[in-house]
Amino acid sequence: MGERQAKAYFLGRRRYEPIHALQQHLVSLRADGHIEDLILLVEHEPVVTLGRAADAGNVLLGDELLAERGVDLVQTGRGGDVTYHGPGQLVCYPILDLKPDRCDVRRYVRSLAEVMILLARELGVESGVVDGLIGVWVDREKPGEWAGAPWAGEIAKLGAIGVRLSRWVTMHGFAFNLSVDLNGFGMIVPCGIRDHGVTSIEELVGRAPAVRDVALGCHVILSRGLELSVAQVEDISDVSDLEAALAGQSRTSSSSAEQEKPGFG
Repeated sequence: MGERQAKAYFLGRRRYEPIHALQQHLVSLRADGHIEDLILLVEHEPVVTLGRAADAGNVLLGDELLAERGVDLVQTGRGGDVTYHGPGQLVCYPILDLKPDRCDVRRYVRSLAEVMILLARELGVESGVVDGLIGVWVDREKPGEWAGAPWAGEIAKLGAIGVRLSRWVTMHGFAFNLSVDLNGFGMIVPCGIRDHGVTSIEELVGRAPAVRDVALGCHVILSRGLELSVAQVEDISDVSDLEAALAGQSRTSSSSAEQEKPGFG
């Protein structure tokens, strides 16, 4: 494990847009050296998000029907297509400066996958990555085994990955399905992939712990997967002013030289 350190925070259940704005603010502060590396863990209210490369046809319900179901629709600055977040899904947003020795997007994306693979293993599910597909995948027929997609009976996505970098500071992250209502993914074509379904820990093994419990207990797995020393996750789910809690009075600076990278997929 490297000597670099990061603090981790559980934000509770929050709507997507305020957390997206918070990420943008923190990325700017991190790029200008006003804060250290940190990791945000959150459970979102139902939302469909569209990346820069999103095909509007992959949102299968109109705005009014989404609103009737209490689902927000948000355009984001990340790369990639369409994804869904909702209660029962652990979402992780690392705000990490990859300079000077980690300026490798593939390595970083693989580290996010490793975190989810380790989380799944703790919960009795074996998973892995699939060539040509972003995210973490399982064999729905044999969730306790993973020898790779060619040997799987039916692959399904357990976790999505999407990142964007600004001056080599990371934004967005991964979404890991614990007990999320899988019907939510029926409102979209997840990441534009029609050939494979989406699954969850609950569907695979019949039960799943609460998002809060996983978030507050995952610092060791975050440390291993991200090759950082991550302190015990701090619960700030009851804090109303997250910006002040996480960034203090640090002055916001504008970011530049943004790079669009793989979106949630």
